[in-house]
Amino acid sequence: MKPWYKELFEDYAQTYDREVFTQGTLQECDFIEREIGGDKSRKILDVGCGTGRHDIELARRGYRVTGIDLSESQLAHARAKARAAGVEASFIQADARELAFREEFDVALMICEGAFPLMETDHENFRILGSIAAALRPGGKLILTTLSVLYPLFHSVKDFVTGKLVDGEMSGHSFDLLTFRDHSILEIADDNGKQRKLICNERYYAPSEMTWLLDSLGFSRVEIFGGVIGAFSRDKALTPDDFEMLVIADK
Repeated sequence: MKPWYKELFEDYAQTYDREVFTQGTLQECDFIEREIGGDKSRKILDVGCGTGRHDIELARRGYRVTGIDLSESQLAHARAKARAAGVEASFIQADARELAFREEFDVALMICEGAFPLMETDHENFRILGSIAAALRPGGKLILTTLSVLYPLFHSVKDFVTGKLVDGEMSGHSFDLLTFRDHSILEIADDNGKQRKLICNERYYAPSEMTWLLDSLGFSRVEIFGGVIGAFSRDKALTPDDFEMLVIADK
């Protein structure tokens, strides 16, 4: 049986590009550019790139970008979009837990739960961070967003698991206070109109956990902000009302 995150991204590329959470690409790329000082010599790795929305926009602005993803379906759509846009970006099918790159990139992106924190165990999630750390050169920068556990804890786990605080497409939540894992049922229609029901398993993280995990991998500075889709900003402090946190770490 395929993991839910593999099954989700089969025949989902066109639908994915229409999702609300993918509509902030331009502003998010503006933010990424500011973070790297507009230096187009810096080589960028996008982990869990999906349909390549950030990669294509950054390539359009003159950056060298490599996107990796588990889903060949998503990557095929990304390549087609890049050709249509007349830009050059490299898209590679790869497992984020086992990246072969060694100090080849200056910047790594992992936005909108590109890979982390979708794995079934904390160890597998940590392997993704370790692979990214190995792929970055000394002085490199990681920009990622991930689920913040402050949201369900502050807003009452009871309300969260009954679906009162989440998208109507998600149901059957079961949030484990011991593991910070949310088990839920996601009902979607794929690109062919086929209805699918997936049993999801996602890990929510505390800010202190993210700081410790990245510090243990050799990142010298870890900063955490509120992660608002299409409104990334260093001025946005993380609060319990933020579903995601924006993490910026320097190697």
